Amino acid sequence: MPAASAVKVFDAIMAAGGAFGLKLAGIHTLDSCRMEKAYRHWGHDISDEDTPLEAGLMFAVKMDKPGGFIGREALLAQMAKPQTKRLLQFVLQDPEPLLYHNEPIWIGDRIVGRTTSGAYGHHVGRAIALGYVSNMAGVTDDFVASSKFEIEVAGKRFAAKAYLAPVYDPKSARVRG
Repeated sequence: MPAASAVKVFDAIMAAGGAFGLKLAGIHTLDSCRMEKAYRHWGHDISDEDTPLEAGLMFAVKMDKPGGFIGREALLAQMAKPQTKRLLQFVLQDPEPLLYHNEPIWIGDRIVGRTTSGAYGHHVGRAIALGYVSNMAGVTDDFVASSKFEIEVAGKRFAAKAYLAPVYDPKSARVRG
């Protein structure tokens, strides 16, 4: 559409959408929603330096694709070893601090990663983040469940629970509903 028509089109969409509860949502609303669902953001949470295995995106990879794909052998080799880096979702236990990105993730006296994205999760009532955690012995489900994570905000550490599935609507029932 021509730029000169943008206002008219916007007004028409808003008028037609009123009957369906259409409302404006700003960038922070959209970011909060994507964070609660653990949707990855290109350039922050995933890049060309992260593999689908590390980023939790193997559901999007067809390993038996006819003809294969670039990087298949490297991904198979990575899958044959303990997974030493993994993207996790975190929820702070304290509802007050806010997370943005690049906050250190601690276990005990060592930094095990950094957050890649952070936002306030309105459905969960506290700050949530995505971040990569590294552990040379493997970032297994048991490691994640048994570790006591903390995220540092402005020089102070806050307890954080790590999740392997999205904290909000993990089975995507609302998305499909």
